[in-house]
Amino acid sequence: MSRKYFGTDGVRGPYGGPVINEAFAERLGYAAAVWLKKKGRVVIGRDTRASGECLVAAVARGLRAGGCEAISLGVLPTPAVARAVRLGGAPLGVVITASHNPAADNGIKFFGPGGVKLTDADELAIERLLPETLISPNLASPHEEAASAYRDGAAQLLPARALAGWRVVLDTANGATCATSPAVLRTLGAEVIGIGDAPNGTNINEGVGSEHPEALAARVLKEGARLGIAHDGDGDRCVLCDELGGVLDGDEILTILATHALTNRTLSNKTLVITVQSNLGVDAAIAAAGGRVARTSVGDRYVIERMLADGATLGGESSGHIICSDISPTGDGLVAALKVIEVMLATGKPLSELRRRLKKFPQLTAALRVKEKRPLAELPQLTATIKAVEGELGAQGRVLVRYSGTEAKLRLLVEGPTDAIVRGALDRLEAAVRAELEVLG
Repeated sequence: MSRKYFGTDGVRGPYGGPVINEAFAERLGYAAAVWLKKKGRVVIGRDTRASGECLVAAVARGLRAGGCEAISLGVLPTPAVARAVRLGGAPLGVVITASHNPAADNGIKFFGPGGVKLTDADELAIERLLPETLISPNLASPHEEAASAYRDGAAQLLPARALAGWRVVLDTANGATCATSPAVLRTLGAEVIGIGDAPNGTNINEGVGSEHPEALAARVLKEGARLGIAHDGDGDRCVLCDELGGVLDGDEILTILATHALTNRTLSNKTLVITVQSNLGVDAAIAAAGGRVARTSVGDRYVIERMLADGATLGGESSGHIICSDISPTGDGLVAALKVIEVMLATGKPLSELRRRLKKFPQLTAALRVKEKRPLAELPQLTATIKAVEGELGAQGRVLVRYSGTEAKLRLLVEGPTDAIVRGALDRLEAAVRAELEVLG
């Protein structure tokens, strides 16, 4: 049986829609509390969306009705909530966020014991416990301790005043990291130039953040900064910008961290875990450095599951979810940035030079908004085109076609030996999609 409400990263959708509303949030909180075998204090964080407070209160009412104590942590990055679960021994953590989605959306995701995201089976079990209706009591007041503990823990990753003399541009996406990431960087001695740091409840991710790094790159060049850092709305992603204005994605960040760790013999089991979305160049770079790559389905929780299975401590996605599990149980944009800065300090090399460790295969992607997510097996023209392109590329490339787990989109990816071959293959795939699915826009 497949999950009806949960996607690759929690439940997500337009606020006020059929799923993301106070009534459903309350029912979901109750179901989660009933599912918990060990009741206790459940911590709840949120990003800066205007709908966040109402949804926090609704989830908390449900949790309390199910026998748990609900503690609001206020506005807090997703990894800070995961940290609070792990260090506080809470049986469950909840984050009200739609991550990089527009402000009109919101979502609900859970962390289990140890601050690790729930499995598909756990989420299905919670869905089966959803009650028809529910009315229950109000929520406790926010707590500042979790934010302070998160800031203190992050600042300890580098030596005191390690960034003295550094100028850093920081884009916090008008989201949950506005009060945490800049404070940590300043504690470490950096001069921080902020953008996307004026949340008003409706401007989260709006033209800023990891999904829109153009403003970051321009500001880095204007200010002569050492680097730029961009988060998404809930702070579990990291995109970087080097001193020349070049934007680094998650694949480049992971390659820098993994190859440096391999050089210093500190990469656990010599293994980096990435998803099928990552560029084939990552595999080549890690192999050349003496390591191995393990790939998973798209979704940071699948990366984490594989890391646990393989005894790996570094993994992530090209989108900028970077998991350093020896520090944080989930993706943490601030931790990722600090770990790259650590490499810069250790090597004395600028980010523009470190990024050369990854030589990417030519790659193109497309995200087509579709009216209906029909199973790919029911699309014979697309299936035949995929098979044909894969046969032509052979070992020199690959094709990935999948539906988004959080949006009504079909995602296409092609890698190959030349830009022209990749462009032609992607055009053929997109034409096949449009012949068999209704593409919106």
